[in-house]
Amino acid sequence: MLMNMKDLLTVAKKNKFAVPAFNTSSSMILNGVIEACEEKQAPVIIAIHPDELEFIRDGFLKFAIEEAKNASFPVCIHLDHGGSFAQVMRAIKAGFTSVMIDSSDLPFEENIAVTRKVVEAAHAINVSVEAELGTIGGTGEYGIASTDNIIFTRPEDVKAFVDATGVDTLAIAIGTGHGLYPKDIKPKLRIDLLKEIRKITEIPLVLHGGSDNPDTEIASAVASGVQKINISSDIKTAFYVKCREVLKNESLREPLEIYPPCIEAMKQVMYHKFDLFNTNDKVKCYK
Repeated sequence: MLMNMKDLLTVAKKNKFAVPAFNTSSSMILNGVIEACEEKQAPVIIAIHPDELEFIRDGFLKFAIEEAKNASFPVCIHLDHGGSFAQVMRAIKAGFTSVMIDSSDLPFEENIAVTRKVVEAAHAINVSVEAELGTIGGTGEYGIASTDNIIFTRPEDVKAFVDATGVDTLAIAIGTGHGLYPKDIKPKLRIDLLKEIRKITEIPLVLHGGSDNPDTEIASAVASGVQKINISSDIKTAFYVKCREVLKNESLREPLEIYPPCIEAMKQVMYHKFDLFNTNDKVKCYK
């Protein structure tokens, strides 16, 4: 069941759950996502970053779209962190049902102008648009998360931005960073800020950098009004840690010998996210 993100998250908001956006950069990861969602009857967002798209190429979208159309659960295929109008247009042409334009590093009025241009083009063909206000923590060497350079979303900017752009979903900065945190950094989400933003706008809210945050904070974010949470590092770490373990047996060559246990390890993380986001058995909400 292929959907755009506006329709997917409108149902999530009404029924008080969040949908995971799993960054997907290979057929193995996609297979794991499809299997886990089928088993748990959970809606999902297949998120692909421009760097990932450069690797898997546009042809991968045909495979993903076919899987989504044949699935018994809702699937949105989403461009994560599109950095320019050209990147977004490429994604729409390839078949994405949702795109993110991330102009959050630009001055406020420029962010509005770029986002509005994307919204006008995307909405013409029923593709939903996510934008970002504020910036989450940066990613350091080897994908290590940082709480440096966070610019928290200003509630007073939210209504003006949403009204001026017509954006469908909004990624907000409340204290997360991309990647996994080093042991000496303990991220803390500003749930108070989230609650304030939730009062200002009715559109679905998005949390980026959702890997490696304390479960209690993530659950609180869902209860306080987040409808989409991005997960990349957590699932990839589980997959590749198991892959390295399996490949210690240097005689293995065939995919069915190597990847099933790696996919299973990754699926265990996905199951946990479904529980945390209250996503299990929510397919019934779309019928």
